Amino acid sequence: MPILYAVVARGATVLAEHSAAATNAGAVARQVLERLPGGGADSHVSYTQDRYVFHAKRTDGITALCMADDAAGRRIPFAFLEDIHGKFVKTYGRAALTALAYAMNDEFSRVLSQQMDYYSNDPSADQINLMRGEISQVRSVMIDNIDKVLERGDRLDLLVDKTTTMQGNTVRFKRQARRYRSTTWWRNVKLTAALILLLLVIVYIALFFVCHGFTLPTCIR
Repeated sequence: MPILYAVVARGATVLAEHSAAATNAGAVARQVLERLPGGGADSHVSYTQDRYVFHAKRTDGITALCMADDAAGRRIPFAFLEDIHGKFVKTYGRAALTALAYAMNDEFSRVLSQQMDYYSNDPSADQINLMRGEISQVRSVMIDNIDKVLERGDRLDLLVDKTTTMQGNTVRFKRQARRYRSTTWWRNVKLTAALILLLLVIVYIALFFVCHGFTLPTCIR
């Protein structure tokens, strides 16, 4: 699954989160939230650690952050964050500006789970964004190594359950295998049809000489 963790926060206060893997991404995410560019200004940033990337979108004081596999690129994670941020603000409005920690977790964690699964596994999620073109915010994303964000003494190593990663790889492999089988089947069908047509042509040419003409006059009488 390309998107493994997601959280919605106000500053460093977590309002809702969901993790699709056995990971300490939540602890790392909290440190990232505390060290986002100051002043509360809107921002779109990405921080890398090993082969995982933390993407964050902060608008109007509300931050949506996710951790994704580096192979997911930038377009899908930021489309996910845009979607999640919009749904959260539409659902809770100004209440989010004064809510206590985890006040929306029971309800909105289910939304995070559903959208993580959609943007990770449904091909149409990326097709929609391809039609829209590159999301403008992604063009100005600042990419930095997470080691530069976290102070040396506070750094937490990111631990991700390899089983979950392997499951995501297995799903992608099965999809590729299905496409390969489909392609092979159509290739075999076309080859069989071509052979049948070739045999019919050879038989007709043989009859043409034996029956003395295109209309096979001596054989049809």
